Parts: sequence; structure tokens; C-alpha cells
Amino acid sequence: MSATITQVEAAQPASSPVSRKRRLLRPAAAVIAGVLLYLSFPPRPLWWLVLPGFALLGWVLHRRRLRAGFGLGLLAGLGFMLPLLHWTGEEVGPVPWLALAAAEALFIAVGCIGIAAVSRLAWWPVWAAAVWALDEAVRARVPFGGFPWGKIAFGQADSVFLPLAAVGGTPLLSFAVVLCGFGLCEAVRQFRAYRRTGTLPLAAVAAAAATVLVPVAGALAALPLVDDSAEDGTATVAAIQGNVPRLGLDFNAQRRAVLDNHVRRTEQLAREVKEGKVPQPDFVLWPENSSDLDPYRNADARIVIDDAVKAIGVPTVIGAVIEPDTGNLRNTLIQWDPKKGPAETYDKRHIQPFGEYMPMRSVARIFSSDVDRVQRDFGPGKKVGVFDLAGTNVGLVTCYEAAFDDAVRDTVTHGGQLIAVPSNNATFGRSEMTYQQLAMSRVRAVEHSRSVVVPVTSGVSAVIRPDGKIVQQTKLFTPDALVEEVPLRSSLTPATRMGTLPEGVLVLIAVAGLGLVAVRSVRSRRSR
Repeated sequence: MSATITQVEAAQPASSPVSRKRRLLRPAAAVIAGVLLYLSFPPRPLWWLVLPGFALLGWVLHRRRLRAGFGLGLLAGLGFMLPLLHWTGEEVGPVPWLALAAAEALFIAVGCIGIAAVSRLAWWPVWAAAVWALDEAVRARVPFGGFPWGKIAFGQADSVFLPLAAVGGTPLLSFAVVLCGFGLCEAVRQFRAYRRTGTLPLAAVAAAAATVLVPVAGALAALPLVDDSAEDGTATVAAIQGNVPRLGLDFNAQRRAVLDNHVRRTEQLAREVKEGKVPQPDFVLWPENSSDLDPYRNADARIVIDDAVKAIGVPTVIGAVIEPDTGNLRNTLIQWDPKKGPAETYDKRHIQPFGEYMPMRSVARIFSSDVDRVQRDFGPGKKVGVFDLAGTNVGLVTCYEAAFDDAVRDTVTHGGQLIAVPSNNATFGRSEMTYQQLAMSRVRAVEHSRSVVVPVTSGVSAVIRPDGKIVQQTKLFTPDALVEEVPLRSSLTPATRMGTLPEGVLVLIAVAGLGLVAVRSVRSRRSR
């Protein structure tokens, strides 16, 4: 049959409609594969689309030349990243969005060169999935500290594979999902080969079956690690969502209005507690940027914050912008005691390039004048944030940091019994960004077996149990307060204990596969 197809193709003129369609088939499939990856991410509950997405990408790249692998990978990357990151241009126009999406797509394209190379090896889905894990590891670190957004694990908050996050963190979760997708591709290839030849090569069939079934079996075996029992008792936590005066970056010009919103909603909560409508919280969490007025420099801001904290009567975490006399600004969380006032602080460690600080400002200005909205850069903090709030050790991860494995893990290894992710998504309007970030917190809850509380200025705020289930959440751009009793835990999952070890092993597998391909290529050239 293959010989007949070859004869038909040879009979077709190079510019015939049939030959043109065949040339366009793989590029079109690459774009579709990328779109399927995007569609698997929140707010859509379609996590399973990631499997046909990678199956299709595996078919596109299988045994392709390296140059073709780059081009096809770039198309897949654009199909994935352009819609996924559309929120980055919500208020600053399309140029930053297109530039970031193109940069991330280039990383994927380079990774697809490696996938095309290792697809000639036996058990190629394993090598290929490890190369994807290597690609994600690099994207999460360079340039400018990395940009982990779009890590496959972050689209799997509702997935059957989610328990694997507790075994090996987000790297293992991503690897397992990608392996299963590529395994499906190989299974289809073997089935088509059987239809064509009538023979079943047992080793190849076993490899295809294993790459599909082992990730699923591993996820089922990891289910006992997903535990939301209250090892250390419980705590009643309140998350305040004060809302912002209007959408967009202009809310920064109304900093006092944002602060007043959170003060009013906290004082309203205090009245509801006195009236017996809601239980008394043990502590309260405000979002990132809930006070863009520095309470150390602005006496009026300090007074209204202090009044609100005294009204609720429990320790409260305030998100503030601190303006030192010299040096960089600080994105700070302040532990505010109702009797003593401001105490411990945590400065955000992973600050956002082109958002909180502007690298290569003169170059960036060529593409967009919006760079000058960041007039004074923020600087990164140095220490891990864990506050003792009424006897509960609360690990602090500020907004963007939720995407970084080390930032979340550090809070748990330093004693956090619960994780708080104060965030400010107001600049991204009603885009998918807030849902993508919320999914990260759900994955982190399972990864480290901790309750996660997400207070956001404009939504979506949420309370998440250690099994990744959301028990309460707010609506977008609606003032609200969530009060919930959550389990506290101190045991460490294998993922928390091992840290970067699973990712390191996957990187070594990828490097070994690429090295094997390189050695074979050199030997082949010498023999010729």
C-alpha cells in the first residue's frame, strides 16, 4: 500500500492541489495541537484535551528533520501561547502580548527540535516527554528569572493525573501528561502499522502501552497522598476582597480608594462577626496592593488600617507598596497586630519583569511607551515569608510567585502549615488570567498537601483545601469576604521533600537522549 501511495505522489506535479494540501497538513496539525493545549487550560474544564494535543504534536514531529521540527514547533507554540497569554495585553496593547507569546513560542520551538531528534529512538515517547520537561525547566528560569506560565501541570487542576504533583511536583506532573499524550501517538502508529502489515512487533507495542498506562497507574497509586485531614487542627481564616474603583491600570491613581474599599469590607466583616452571622476568624488576609499607600510614610493610611484591624480584633496581613527614601520600591506583606500595629514583613522575592521592574528600559521603550508607567523599579526580597498568625504558621507567596516551584516549596519547608497567595489581578480585567493563576494554587495545594487561601483585590479570591478542591470563591469585581475553617497540616509530601530532584532526573534523561542521538549521528556520518 505504501508503495502505491508513493507511485501516486510521484505522478502528481509538484504544484498540484494534492501535493500542496499534503505540504500544509503538518503545519496545520501543529497549530491545532497548540490550540488544543491552550483549550485544556482554565477556565475551561477540558484538561483532557492536552492528551490529543500532544498525540497530534507527536505525529507532527515524529522523525522530522531538525529544521522542520523547529518550524513546526514554532507553529505549535504560537497556537498555544498566543491565546493563553492574551491577558498580558489587556491594558497595554498588543505589542507586549505578541512579543511575550513569540518569545515563549521560540522556547517551545527549540524544545521541539529535541523532540524531533529523539523521536527516532526506541521508547521515543519517554525521551520526548523528558525533553519537554527540560524545555519547561529552562523557560522557568531564563531570561529575567524565567516565566513558568503555560507549564502543562498548571492546566491539570481537575485532572486524573493531579495526584502525581504530590509525588514529584509540577515537573513530574507535566512529564506524565506529556508522556501519555505521546504514548497515544505511538499507540495509533502501531495500530496503523498493524493494519498495513498484519504484524505486531511486541516490543514496540509494549512500549506504546506502557507509555499510556504507566502515567495513569502512577496517578492512581498516588491517590493516598492526596489528604485533607487536619493533622494540626484547624484555623478559621478570612480573605478580604475589597475590589478596585474601576478596571485597568488607572486604579493605581486611586490608591486611597482601593485601601478604603478593603478597610470598609473588613469593618463590615467585624460587624457581621458581632452579629453572629459569621464565625470569628483567627486571622485575616488582605490582597497584594490592598494599600498602595506606604503606611510607614503615610500617617492617614496607617490610621485607617489600624482601625480596621482593631475592629476585627485579630492579626491581619496587609499587602502594601513600601517606598524607601533611596533604592527600589518593595512589594511587601505586613503582619499587622490589633494591639501592636505593624510587625513582621515579607518582601516579594520573584518580581515581575516589565511589570514591577523594567529590564532594558531604553530598548523596551522603542516598542511601547507604556514602559514609563513603571517609573521606579521594585526590588526583590531575600527571605522566605512565614508569619505566625494566632499560632498558625502561614507561608506567604505573593501573586506571580505562585508560578515558581521554589517560592511555594520554601514556605512549606520553613514550617508553613497553610499557604496564602495574596494577589492583585485588577490590571488584567475580566481575562482568563485570574482563573489560570487560581489553578496554579490548586495544584500547589495538592503538591504540598496544604490548604491555600487566595485573597485578590478584584477576584477571584478563593479558599482551597489540601486536596485541591475549592470550597469558597468570590465573583470578579465584587467586594466580598470569605470566612472558612481550614485544616492545618505539617507533614511533607515526597514532592516537598525531594524539591528539584525529580526535575533534575528528567533533565538528565532528556540530555541522555539528546546525547545518544548526537553520538549516533556522528557515527553515521563517519560510516558514510
